[in-house]
Formats: sequence, structure tokens, C-alpha cells
Amino acid sequence: MTNRPLILISNDDGVQAQGIKVLTALMQGLGDVIVVAPDGPRSASACSISPLSTITIRLLMEEDGLKVYQCSGTPTDCVKLALDGLLTRKPDLVVSGINHGDNASVSVQYSGTVGAALEACMKQVPAIAFSLKTKSLQCDFSPYEEVIMQTARYVLEHGLPQDVLLNVNFPEVPVLKGTKVCRLSRGAWRKEMVEAGVNAYRLSGYFENLEPEADDTDYWALDHGFASITPIQLDMTAYRVMERLRGEILKG
Repeated sequence: MTNRPLILISNDDGVQAQGIKVLTALMQGLGDVIVVAPDGPRSASACSISPLSTITIRLLMEEDGLKVYQCSGTPTDCVKLALDGLLTRKPDLVVSGINHGDNASVSVQYSGTVGAALEACMKQVPAIAFSLKTKSLQCDFSPYEEVIMQTARYVLEHGLPQDVLLNVNFPEVPVLKGTKVCRLSRGAWRKEMVEAGVNAYRLSGYFENLEPEADDTDYWALDHGFASITPIQLDMTAYRVMERLRGEILKG
């Protein structure tokens, strides 16, 4: 490895997924790259870890400026392992993705892609999660490469505020209309469990945007052909409610 920026890459689709291979090739243009990703799909693993299992790792590829490892754990395990065991210095950036499937609105709560970025953020490493709104395992990622590179360059140059990461989503379009910096949309998953036999169910359902007319949200951007960039913070404290509770629960 050289004195170039060090970039750590993970995902939740697995080390062989097309999206992480595209992201790896792009990031090699910006720095030295270490990939530590699950050995298979870990979708919707959120920030889960493996406290009861032994995590194994295997080096798949090593060349100048690039190492690729597969890990038996979750995306969060991968980032923990990289930061605590594999890397000889703190990375300048962690990027996760490119996920096959969007991680907008409430999906950030379930996403292993975002979970990997959150783990980096908790360790004070600038992080970005990239996702594409698609159901396909084979995609044309070329329309989004410019935004990916611009965003990564910006974070490498300017950093991010403490405890903040960027969640970037793309619509599946041949040409982006542009990029919107926007908030998470209010939404919910409906009809999530369907019968799959006697006393058996499987996860299914559909997403409902609860504010489809709001034009300042990530889902509005995706539905109208824009990439969305949403800053997400670790601090989940409801400060206004906290002040009210202080006045009501703790009064005389």
C-alpha cells in the first residue's frame, strides 16, 4: 500500500455482487482499496453482529493497491474486523454498496448496506452508503458513476461532521436528471408477512410512501429521476420531546 488515501469497502449483497465490484473499480481511482465483504447475501441485516459465532475471513485477491477479503459475518462484522484487525492504519473513507435495491426512507433501519456505513461512522471514519433502486442482480451502473465519484471526492477532501454519514440512492434510469440533497421520506412497509405453509410465513410486502407529494424527500427524488443524498446522524435523541418530558414527568 502507498501513501494514497485508504478506502475500505463493504456491502450486504456479498463479495461477489456486481455492485461492490463496480464500486471497487471506481474507488481504485481515488486511493488504495481494501474490500471486506460477506461471503454471501446479508440483506436486511441492519447493524447486526455475530457475538455467538466465530468469524472467519479469507483473502481472495491481492494486487498493488487492492486487497479483497470475504468474511463469514455480517456487514457490521466486516467493518469491525477491518478496523480492529486487518488495517494497519485508519481508513480515510468507508463506502458501502452499491446495493441492489434502494435504501431510502425507513429502509435505512433495516439495511445492512447502511449498517456497515453506520459502524464506520461510530468509529469516527467518514462513510457513504450507495444503493440503486432495482430488483435486478445485473445492472448498468454507468449512469451513476459521476455522482459516486463526486460524492467520494468531496468526503475525502472535506470530511463529514462527527456522527454523520451520507446515504445515497439512485433511481434505475439511463440518464439522471440531477442530484437532490434531501431528507428521508416518511413511509412504512405493509402486508409484510404472507403464509408459506402450515404455521409458516415468509417476508414480502410493499412500501408505502406516506407523503408522496412532498418534494423534499429521498423518495420524491427517486420517483422523479434524481439521485438522492441524505445526511444521517447517529444521535436518535428526540430533543423536543426530551424538553417536554423534563417539564411534565420531572415536575414537582
